[in-house]
Amino acid sequence: MIQFTFHAPTARQVSLAGDFNHWNTEAGPMHKGPDGVWHLGVALRPGRYEYRYFADEVWCDDPAAPQKAPNSMGAENCVRMV
Repeated sequence: MIQFTFHAPTARQVSLAGDFNHWNTEAGPMHKGPDGVWHLGVALRPGRYEYRYFADEVWCDDPAAPQKAPNSMGAENCVRMV
């Protein structure tokens, strides 16, 4: 299980979307901890994955992502190597 975390204490809803779930914002709902950090474990095989967080209907970057890649929307996706 690969752990994804996102600090968003005021967010009401956060999900993880990426090429591993066809960018479906409903496929990876995250769970909020008491510290305001959202968590989700995803079973991923070794490889390179692009993703972003979707918090309260807004696309957000992962500030901890060591790499980013341009996307077709004129923004950047975060990159996770497994």
